[in-house]
Amino acid sequence: MMSSAPQGKHRLLSDCPQDRLDVCSQTKMFSAMRAAIHYIPEAYSTDGPRLMGRNAAGESFLRGYLKHSRADAFWVQSDQAEHARQFSETVKAAGRKEPVKMVSRNNLADLAQAGMVYFPAPHIGDLAWNRALFGDRAWSLCGITHTLSSAGAMDGIVSLLTSPVQPWDAVICTSSVVRQSIQRILEAQAEYLRARLGVQRLVLPQLPVIPLGLHADDFVHTEVQRAQARLALGADERTIVVLYAGRLSFHAKAHPLAMYQALEASALRLPPGESVLLVECGWHANEAIANSYAAAAAMVCPHVRVLTLDGRQAEARQRAWAGADVFCSLSDNLQETFGLTPIEAMAAGLPVVVSDWDGYRDTVRDGIDGFRIPTLMPAAGQGIDLARRHALEIDSYDRHCGYTCSMVAVDMRAGARAFERLFASTELRRRMGESGRRRAREVFDWVAIIPKYEALWDELGTIRSSLASIQKPLAQPWPARMDPFHTFSSYATVTLTAETMLALEASDWQAIEHRISTYRTLAMVSFAEPVLPSPSEVQTLLSAASRGPQRVSELAGSLSIDRRPTALNSLAWLVKLGAMKVLPPGTPATLS
Repeated sequence: MMSSAPQGKHRLLSDCPQDRLDVCSQTKMFSAMRAAIHYIPEAYSTDGPRLMGRNAAGESFLRGYLKHSRADAFWVQSDQAEHARQFSETVKAAGRKEPVKMVSRNNLADLAQAGMVYFPAPHIGDLAWNRALFGDRAWSLCGITHTLSSAGAMDGIVSLLTSPVQPWDAVICTSSVVRQSIQRILEAQAEYLRARLGVQRLVLPQLPVIPLGLHADDFVHTEVQRAQARLALGADERTIVVLYAGRLSFHAKAHPLAMYQALEASALRLPPGESVLLVECGWHANEAIANSYAAAAAMVCPHVRVLTLDGRQAEARQRAWAGADVFCSLSDNLQETFGLTPIEAMAAGLPVVVSDWDGYRDTVRDGIDGFRIPTLMPAAGQGIDLARRHALEIDSYDRHCGYTCSMVAVDMRAGARAFERLFASTELRRRMGESGRRRAREVFDWVAIIPKYEALWDELGTIRSSLASIQKPLAQPWPARMDPFHTFSSYATVTLTAETMLALEASDWQAIEHRISTYRTLAMVSFAEPVLPSPSEVQTLLSAASRGPQRVSELAGSLSIDRRPTALNSLAWLVKLGAMKVLPPGTPATLS
């Protein structure tokens, strides 16, 4: 496992022994653990109107976590009670009997009992600021990468250098190339901070590499299912069925021309009577994109029959996976980071033809599970104009992805050779398919991945315990959200302190109490109810003040220990409502 510090002329510093964090190979079992899932239903569901890879990954993760976690309780962090209830129902539906603990902003400090918060995105900086209000060492944070090329994702990454993330936090990188990209982004931002502020020391979260997972059993099909699927696809025994699965987007997923060209070239070399059927199982964003696919296929691969299935429908996906002979995904897009479909294809026992691109490089072994097709992109420095157009919002994110992928080439000839070899040999298809199936089960099934997550979380807890004690807390942990009575302390004439002398405005404290109780019925008073003293606290303070002028500290002592920290605010409110008054400095206490 690489250190999470980028390797170059500068090193981003952290106070922890990062090089010893090796979760990718760790299989040690630990005691029961806890982690709070930061739950936004959309991030863990494929039922939304815009199905993206992160949705599929989140849904699969949650299912795998609930199936394989060794948690003794399931924690959920959500500010909406309905979302927390949905999470609880999901836990029960998964057959787990452990209790579900719910945390919102109102009881955020309870996250210290869980010790870990898992967030389904890389930008954990905002969560770190929230945590700072309770102490940086209160719990650990763990995010995960999806798309890195959007402005929001990159802004979230650079914010890690200026938010209070700690060495006991982590951002899981789903592939080694993603980790390298993050390191380049962080190093560039670090260079800026050095030039601008003279920064010498920068604290980073861990950046371990853990792949996404899948449920391998979902992709097992019987011979009967295969025969039925091929019949439905119109594929006889002399038809080679090639499957592409995923969003059908030439600008934001995988430009299909290289695949079309390679399939056409290989189809022309088939023996008489044999044919190629390309099944594109996915969805187009709109009719214009659908028409562009149809026009391109008709022009570029006229000798390949192309069938489009709606990949949002479970029945269509089942038919596609069961009936295919070969899987293909020649991704060339910067928005891709890992790529679930190749490992799904491996789980289905299909040989794969993929581009040598992003996370595919980590998952598919060239010549063993299938073939990785070489790719080409311009050298660094050639995309400055593209970066400016994206930064200035001349180009939308979709156009930015489309324009950049227009400069990325996939070796069509190598792709054609790969298809020709697979089309010519049933034995090669079987051997590669079986190799991929074993790899999917042993390496990428959630039964193997979830222990890596939990080993990471355990290790972060160990780092937090070992390092947090030497960290000095800041007087103002969140400068942009400081105590308003500190930020604006110069506004008032008098500052209420523990030494301030207070007295009742009138001698009959019970009459004052009745008046305050009446005032609380006013909308302009009751709106602040969440931060006001309770009626019993008011009674206690007024009764104590009836003994005569006293210091604030003495009045506060009449309250229970747990309420004393807010006594100054309660007394200030009583002064505001005319129940008490501030006495001049030096006024003696005259207890009756």
